[in-house]
Amino acid sequence: MSQPDTLDPFRDLRVPVVAAPMFLVSGPGLVIAQCRAGIVGTLPALNARTTEEFADWCDRITASLPEGTMWGVNLIAAPTNTRLGADLDVCVAKKVPLVITSLKAPAEVAQKVTGYGGMHLHDVTTLRHAKKALTSGCSGLVLVCAGAGGHGGTLSPMAFSDEVRRIHKGPMLIGGGIGTGAGVLSVRAMGANAAYVGTRFIAAEESLASVRHRNMLIASTSADITYTPLFSGVAANYLSASIAENGLDLAALPTGPRLDAGQARPEGLRAWVDILGAGQGASAVERLEPTETIVATLDAEYQAALRSIGTASV
Repeated sequence: MSQPDTLDPFRDLRVPVVAAPMFLVSGPGLVIAQCRAGIVGTLPALNARTTEEFADWCDRITASLPEGTMWGVNLIAAPTNTRLGADLDVCVAKKVPLVITSLKAPAEVAQKVTGYGGMHLHDVTTLRHAKKALTSGCSGLVLVCAGAGGHGGTLSPMAFSDEVRRIHKGPMLIGGGIGTGAGVLSVRAMGANAAYVGTRFIAAEESLASVRHRNMLIASTSADITYTPLFSGVAANYLSASIAENGLDLAALPTGPRLDAGQARPEGLRAWVDILGAGQGASAVERLEPTETIVATLDAEYQAALRSIGTASV
């Protein structure tokens, strides 16, 4: 069991939001805009074509923000990521304030990141994974719950957060279908230090998302999201229109967490490129907007929700 943490590392944010790192969407321009708007911006290291370019991105972000600004990087901790060691070395050399790992939580990452004073959070979708991650020495957890874009989990954030808070009192983020300030407040009430918000920023002017991705998202609601393992082998949330656009029958797709033996992925279709990721918070995205406008809206909604609770009769 981890020891209680009396400090909230996200307490000084304009609104308690950590922008989720999105493949082919989050780049240095978006991270800088998110941080300048008063939240924590993050990006996947693999969005840079090479480790050298990733190092340049880190330098660009650091040079563009006031000293001490929190921002972060996502590292995919899997054998298939041949850049993991080199990209981790960049994070150490550049002293990236926040490192978020996905899939596995190697103790080496925790040791190196916390060794230079950084924060290491790990994505988890089950209590078993949460317990395993905490034994690696990570600083805290990101609970990826039902409705999250990309590889989202299936657990209710209310149940999952309660289970995790029984064993972990340190930093904890909650993600999954959060697209409004009221949603941010709700996860704070569940004990999270901040909300993990991705989909809301796909249509930000500063994002790397394609015009197709942005327009399809703007036209979608939560009913237009399909959860299937067909395209990456592990269940993820995608825009249904991008699946149908490629000639597939939405009613005939597998629904389990992983492909069954003998089920093959469609040849030639690329997850995240042809088949586009998004979460159930899609309906909150109504237009292309600057990041500052998105964060200002989240802040106004968050404050309105706080006032509503304060004036509500019990």
